[in-house]
Amino acid sequence: SRTIRDQIFLQADDLFLFADEEKGPGRTTDNEINGNWISAPTSSIHEARLKAKAKRRLRKNSSRDSGRGDSLSDSSDPVRGSSVPPSSPRGKLLDRKSRLGKGRGLPKKGGGRRKGVWGSPGEVYDLEEVDVQDPNYDEDQENCVYETVVLPLGEDEFDRTVTPIVQEYFEHGDTNEVAELLRELNLGSMHSEVPMLAISLALEGKASQRELTSLLLSDLCRRVLTRSDVESSFDKLLKALPDLVLDTPGAPQLVGQFIARAVADQILSSSYIESYKGRVDCEHARAALDRAAILLKMNQGSGLRIDNLWGTGGGQRPVIQLIKEVNLLLKEYLLSGDPVEAERCLRDLEVPHFHHEFVYEAIVMVLESKGDRTLQIVLQLLKYLCMSTVITVDQMRRGYERVYMDIAEINIDVPSAYSILEQFVDSSFSAGIINRNLRDACPCRGRKRLVSEGDGGRLKLEIC
Repeated sequence: SRTIRDQIFLQADDLFLFADEEKGPGRTTDNEINGNWISAPTSSIHEARLKAKAKRRLRKNSSRDSGRGDSLSDSSDPVRGSSVPPSSPRGKLLDRKSRLGKGRGLPKKGGGRRKGVWGSPGEVYDLEEVDVQDPNYDEDQENCVYETVVLPLGEDEFDRTVTPIVQEYFEHGDTNEVAELLRELNLGSMHSEVPMLAISLALEGKASQRELTSLLLSDLCRRVLTRSDVESSFDKLLKALPDLVLDTPGAPQLVGQFIARAVADQILSSSYIESYKGRVDCEHARAALDRAAILLKMNQGSGLRIDNLWGTGGGQRPVIQLIKEVNLLLKEYLLSGDPVEAERCLRDLEVPHFHHEFVYEAIVMVLESKGDRTLQIVLQLLKYLCMSTVITVDQMRRGYERVYMDIAEINIDVPSAYSILEQFVDSSFSAGIINRNLRDACPCRGRKRLVSEGDGGRLKLEIC
């Protein structure tokens, strides 16, 4: 069998190896001269093959056992437990370090210039030359310019996208931001829908929002929209007036004011109204055009912009103008005595952060007035506004504190200002308009008075 044959060859190899070792290092076999084989009978060739096989087996066993710390004895038997000297060449067979003592254990060539890698870090590549002979070469691709394509907005997407932009504009009033946002959109054929959407939202809003809408249309016409877009938008508005009247009864008058303002701002041609003469069948559209024509006739010679077209409203107006409006409101209230109308006018101003000025001017008007009627009627108005929460507690407090700070200057023109103020503050505390701390903070002027003759005619200082 194969196992018996292998044992026979191993015994023969050991015998030949033992015979070679007995000859010594300086001796050679009879069939080898200077490392070259000479012709010999078949038995000699067979013996040489066995010797070579024994040598190969010896080298194989020595390399396999060197990593486990085993060594071969003189009889080629492995000796377990013996350690290989560190300086032995066989101890470095399984060592992964460089045998020449070079390198730092990094990947070969820094990970560059091998298959499947981008190259070493910091390596700069030259421009790749196009091979004209490449079968996949396309001459038209060399001049291609790739851009991001934004699809034009549809009607539903337009309403969902542009409506929040206009509503946010009513809060911040920055026309530049609206123009930038509209440029990023692909409006396509929906350019004329922008003015119509803005005006439709302003019809349901306040006077300040209508003023902001007019400013927005004036700025967008020079940057995003054209005159034809604005004219097309107003044409659609006139046609849609029967539906707008259902939600906003005063829509014809308001649209007429928008048309007049657009003509004054030169975003509509002056012949726009004349082009509709004799061609209007809808009564609402006719009312809007008549309103615009009347406003433009009234505005002749007064400049390009119609002032006070949308009334007073919003904090966009100058402070001096707001103070004039507050004084006019108080004077009208003193004549009418209607706190409900005064409340409506104060709400129309749309300046809740400026109500402390209203309180200040009302108290100063009481200090400068003669008689008790003004004090009572102003006290009634402040109590009504405080109970309806139109004027907040903070704004009321700030108005009283401003009077306390300026009472010294007011007293120069009104000598009895201190006594009137003290009386008004006590009445305000009794009516529940102010609290005790604000009442106690009311300033009082120190005054001198004469005493009886029994005191020797001395002047005594009495401080209130």
